[in-house]
Amino acid sequence: MDIERTHDATATGGGRLPRQAVPPRPAAAPPPSAPPAVGTQGEGAPAPDGPPGAPFLAWLRTPRPQAAPGVWAFAHRPRPAEEPVRAPARQLLGGALIALLSCWLLWSLLWNSFLGGLWMWPLFNFTAESWRSGMTFVVLSYGYYALTAALLLFFFGRLGRWPEVWRRWGAPLVRRLWDDGGEPPPAAPAPREDPAEWPRLRAAGAHDAADRLAADARAGLMNDVDHARVERAWEAATTRPGRLAAFTDTVLRHGAAACPHPSGARDLAVRTARHDLVARQVRIGTAADDRRNPYAHRGTGCALGPGLLGTSLLAVGPPGSGKTDRLVRPVLESLCLQALAGRAAVVAVGAAGADLAPDGAFDVVVKIGRPDSEYDLDLYGGTDDPDEAAGVLAEGLVGDLAGTRPGADGRRAATALAQLLGPYRAAHGRFPSVPGLRELLDGDPGALGALRAALTAGGQDGLLRELDARERQAGRPGDVAPLLADRLALLDRPAFAGFFDTTHPGRTFSLRTLEHPLRVRVDLPERGHAEASRMLARLVLAQFTECAASRADRSLFACLVLDDATSAVTFESVRGLQRLRSAHAGAVLALRTLDDVPEALRGPLLGSVGCRMAFSGVTTWDGALFAEVWGKEWVETRDVTDRQVVAHDPFSRTMHVLRRLISGRAVTAQSVTVRTVERERWSASELAHAVPPGHAVLSVTSVGGTAAPPVLVDLRR
Repeated sequence: MDIERTHDATATGGGRLPRQAVPPRPAAAPPPSAPPAVGTQGEGAPAPDGPPGAPFLAWLRTPRPQAAPGVWAFAHRPRPAEEPVRAPARQLLGGALIALLSCWLLWSLLWNSFLGGLWMWPLFNFTAESWRSGMTFVVLSYGYYALTAALLLFFFGRLGRWPEVWRRWGAPLVRRLWDDGGEPPPAAPAPREDPAEWPRLRAAGAHDAADRLAADARAGLMNDVDHARVERAWEAATTRPGRLAAFTDTVLRHGAAACPHPSGARDLAVRTARHDLVARQVRIGTAADDRRNPYAHRGTGCALGPGLLGTSLLAVGPPGSGKTDRLVRPVLESLCLQALAGRAAVVAVGAAGADLAPDGAFDVVVKIGRPDSEYDLDLYGGTDDPDEAAGVLAEGLVGDLAGTRPGADGRRAATALAQLLGPYRAAHGRFPSVPGLRELLDGDPGALGALRAALTAGGQDGLLRELDARERQAGRPGDVAPLLADRLALLDRPAFAGFFDTTHPGRTFSLRTLEHPLRVRVDLPERGHAEASRMLARLVLAQFTECAASRADRSLFACLVLDDATSAVTFESVRGLQRLRSAHAGAVLALRTLDDVPEALRGPLLGSVGCRMAFSGVTTWDGALFAEVWGKEWVETRDVTDRQVVAHDPFSRTMHVLRRLISGRAVTAQSVTVRTVERERWSASELAHAVPPGHAVLSVTSVGGTAAPPVLVDLRR
């Protein structure tokens, strides 16, 4: 794709890609007449003899009621807030069987006149004697028999709780048999309420465009990404009335393929999770039917979306617990789909070979340290301000050492870098490369002399004073420049010789492109360069929090997915995470253990994110931090005390002896005490030992502030 290619104005809000922003790579897009398979969460292939667009229309028309945060809204059926009192299955079935036998016995006794004819008294006393010889009396008699049988069934049915037996076992069995036989598709709603008829477009007078889109949907030429993308384009067009005509003309010419993503892709090649682009959710599992889960959540689907990820998510679990496969990958896949729909921009950071998603799912893939990488990473975050560039770079280089080593203060490091970056940019029109910056930090006389000469020739006297101040500080004890140079030396290696080059901006990717719906993956060279990888992850996190908060256009949801946040969490990054919520952005951070975070930051980190996830296998001390942040709740406890019954009369003593001989236990009476106490929602011991493999405990908070209690989630369903 040419670097001057622009976004469709109606799809992304318009605007030309800046030169320092790397455009998306071309992707093999399916032709408009044959779009990708309808992405309806893998609900099943369409019937061979059904209409081509039937699966998509059925998916689109499925109700999505309002649900609590974190609940999968697609076809959701709300449950009562409190668990109804349910009798044990053995007791319920035994009582129902006894009631049925009793009903049958009583009816048999009445029918065979074993109880006399008293039960026929109302029939004979409330009918005329002249009727008893005709057909009318026969009809009345059988009606009376039916009424009597109905009363008996009603009485014994209530006594044996037959309706509860039907609800618990009968109805599910019938539904299962019905579903196996093939449930007929639901009838289409009224046109004004049918989302497949695009009522919003019709209400605005765009009937021709609505007819074209509805026809493509019925013909099977539209998928869920197309629907979300056109909806996004329509929302953008309505904000500026001058775009409505262009939107209508584009839809009439291209139909479901209108307003394409710059890459031309209309779907991902592979989907591994269930997605709902109408509700903007991805399903990650099912709330377990566990007593520790609130009753309203048990058995419901659990999902994540921008409304929750906007508060950021922290996931903690040991290797093999499923963080990447069951959380990071589905969330990243969902964000890539939303980027194709023009609703999000996503940056994924992980180790090379982590297999977060295939290369074809991204527009830009930065493979640091790999000679086959098409793109480079901007070390300075795409900014022209030396002070801003110095602050971000200092955070990446020594942010993890703040408060642990003398002189490793972020502000001092940023000041030292700014004293060099400002003069260098004024003299050369760009920031220095890694080797050049390292020479300046080391105080190399040749590099400093050349920079001073260039500033003198350009008449930059004010910046010369900056350089003089840096030279004066260089000889003092505790100067931070040698530490910065040592850290920068990790990037001044032969493996990174072709990277972080400031002389070729056309190849460099910058996080300033978060205003465009890009899909970006950054592969870190963890093997052989572990310390450099951690430093780069810290740098990308610092750049993301800075760039996301400084965006002029925040209509797109921007998200950073960090597969391994070890050593990436610092005091500044925690503050940055707190700013993302108001900037329509969020971050997903995965950690093996909270021990990878400085002790002073563990509590603030858990407090700065709205979504927290503890996977099976966390340690007890990690569980203690989660238990503390999830707090306590009031619960009702029942204390049962067995008290031995002492008999005084001979008959009672005899009966007690017989019962003890039969049961082997003394005769006791139970005393029940009900109390309301405050207990932890999840204790540290439960989190460490009671979470089964393939499960996690998840709590979420929406951007609006609505919170949901921690729920045990089965990530395999």
